[in-house]
Amino acid sequence: MSDANGPRMTNIKINPDNLYKEETFTDLTYASIRRLTPVKIDGSIDESREVFFTGMAQLMSPNGPIPVQCVIEGAKTLSEAAAKLPDAIEKTVQAMIAEAKEMERQEASRIVRPGQ
Repeated sequence: MSDANGPRMTNIKINPDNLYKEETFTDLTYASIRRLTPVKIDGSIDESREVFFTGMAQLMSPNGPIPVQCVIEGAKTLSEAAAKLPDAIEKTVQAMIAEAKEMERQEASRIVRPGQ
């Protein structure tokens, strides 16, 4: 694919059937919640799809802050999302730790052969 300026470097397309309006709520300290409301291509709310919430928090580590993002499952309202955020972050952090340990285990079990 190319245009008047030469070959395109990207091939980005928007799926008009999967659009969301994004709103961010924050306590200005540790966490933020995003509400993603499904919309139609004209911007009107798409009642046939569910609103969903995601959360983000910054956790401090010896190497500096680590951003953690998660889906807040089962939340129908902002209030529910705020109440469920701590557990959702905790679940995500535990999964991140388990994944890091598994990667470390796999790396430690690699057989090193001469000439590799």
